[in-house]
Amino acid sequence: MTIVVTTPTGHVGSRVVRLLLQAGVRPRVLVRDPARLDAATRERVDVRRGDLTDAAFVREATSGARTVFWVDPTPHSSEDPIETSDRTADPLIEAAQAGDVARVVLLSSVGAEKRHGAGHIDGLARIEERLDATSADTLHLRCGYFFTNLLMDLDGLAGGVLTTPFHPDVPMAWVDPRDIGDVVAARLLNDDWKGHEIQAVHGPEDLTFQQVAAILTEVLGRTVQLVVVGEDDVREALRSAGLSPTAVEGIVGMSAGTRDLVPEQPRDVVTTTPTPLAAWAYAHLRPALSQ
Repeated sequence: MTIVVTTPTGHVGSRVVRLLLQAGVRPRVLVRDPARLDAATRERVDVRRGDLTDAAFVREATSGARTVFWVDPTPHSSEDPIETSDRTADPLIEAAQAGDVARVVLLSSVGAEKRHGAGHIDGLARIEERLDATSADTLHLRCGYFFTNLLMDLDGLAGGVLTTPFHPDVPMAWVDPRDIGDVVAARLLNDDWKGHEIQAVHGPEDLTFQQVAAILTEVLGRTVQLVVVGEDDVREALRSAGLSPTAVEGIVGMSAGTRDLVPEQPRDVVTTTPTPLAAWAYAHLRPALSQ
């Protein structure tokens, strides 16, 4: 069994690699800088060094693999993020079309079911469609809002402010990336599923941003005030940071396009994962803020 893992040092990929190793599998990992893997892991994996935006590298590194776990590496700040996501997946699609890859597990997102109108998530929707047009078995994991997104605004949280463009009182799926890694590894190791499947990963419960602010207030032992910003304010901030108009709309569209979304997959025993936000925040956010 040859399993390829992209972004093996990320929040999800690192967990996937660890579980595969514990299952007795030696994964093939595609990584730009092998030094980011800890020494013990480097000794136990098949390292292929290269850039996921290098089509020749991806084509060669995935060829002959039974299964590929694909994480789109495109930053939201790319000049044209949707086009870049689509183009970056070209060699994976080519490998699936040629039969060089038999199965693909894609890290997708809630909102991809819309196909259009969800900002950069539209790039994942396009990859879903293209993979399903191949003969490879495909699984699209449509994940909720990552807990780790909170780490992107440590300065604001340190000042007692949680800023969001989402509606403060509309619940949405929040999920621990570690739990996503558990689901990914389980599906990679299960060799029985066939065809084209979709599975949501919704986390333990839907939360509003008001509820998130209350949870963080309790966990951090300080008042965290929710501040809701308008889409035009977000646009202006992103433009001031030098982002292209396409990148700006790709970012704004993710929140605007999913604000009232009811996910296609319901919350049930398959789509619900265990880790609550409070536990994650205590284990990860508190230490990050203390530094």
